[in-house]
Amino acid sequence: MKNTYPKYFLGANSCEGFVSHFSDSYLAGDGWRAYIIKGGPGTGKSSFIKYMVSAAERYGHSTELCVCSSDPSSLDGIIIKDMKTVFLDGTSPHVVEPKYPGACEEIINLGAFWDAEKLASKEKQIIDVTNKNKLLHKAVSGYLSACGELIYDNLKLSRLLADVDKTKAFALNLCKKYIPEKSGVKGKEWIRFIGGITPLGVVSYSGTVTDFFENVIIIDDKYGGVAGIITDAVRNYALNFGYEIITLKNSFLPSEMCDHILIPELSLAIVRESEYMNFESGERRIHARRFTDVSQMHHDRPRMLFNRRVARELLLTASSTLSRAKSVHDELEKYYVDAMDFTALSMYAESLSNKIFK
Repeated sequence: MKNTYPKYFLGANSCEGFVSHFSDSYLAGDGWRAYIIKGGPGTGKSSFIKYMVSAAERYGHSTELCVCSSDPSSLDGIIIKDMKTVFLDGTSPHVVEPKYPGACEEIINLGAFWDAEKLASKEKQIIDVTNKNKLLHKAVSGYLSACGELIYDNLKLSRLLADVDKTKAFALNLCKKYIPEKSGVKGKEWIRFIGGITPLGVVSYSGTVTDFFENVIIIDDKYGGVAGIITDAVRNYALNFGYEIITLKNSFLPSEMCDHILIPELSLAIVRESEYMNFESGERRIHARRFTDVSQMHHDRPRMLFNRRVARELLLTASSTLSRAKSVHDELEKYYVDAMDFTALSMYAESLSNKIFK
């Protein structure tokens, strides 16, 4: 079954720490409007966003869902591209503060719907549980940092093994074949993720590509050295010819790897398939081995396999610790749920949606 909505992450529990692209999901001064939602855990931020998804659909607008990396069943935001409108959870760890409040950004304060006295009466419990949750996330960061060192070691090795000139020449031919030249200003880039390290393990939304793009070219590359050369070339080529692109970064090492490039205008996707991201068969596949010094890889193989095995174990531990953190977060939410007036919040959501989508 095809997905109804494209799904992305705007933030990543990466091996480099938490990386956020929430503030980059809209462009101030270009007709965009951002609704930034503030409030504590359990105050209905995700439910509020889901209500806006339904409201947008009722009025004939399509939405892109931004999933929460700490709980994939929740939403951290939606992007309504045809309206140039976003709704974003602006709380930690992906804090969003308005740069031009009132002009193109509006704060939605869900704290207006809670009973402050009830929360104050639970001050000690809320502080204790919050601090417990922070300690668990600190442990997650340690596991992921160690995991990242091993993944980065394999990336460096794979870059050394790649025939750079051959790969660049191939990438240029690929660009000329699939991306028509056109004149105009430099293109626009949006940065997101379609994979995320979550309490459920690594969650991947390959359907965001295969269900919404007609031409999908897959680079089969476990370690990323070859794929990185190709995606960088595609990115630069498309931007230079004025295309709007979606750059999907690697959720482990976002500063080092761009895994996928989407060009909506051409319904074209150049994507990397790896251990944690699989795509449906049938599309064109490029195998990294054809651009790799296979004989040298034979010598490096034991080291690379060891890195993969230990990184996998660290990742499993990080995910299980994230799961524990979610359980603690769920405990924290109960204090806020008990203090919220959800009836009043629902009435406000209905009123605001009628105002926005009318």
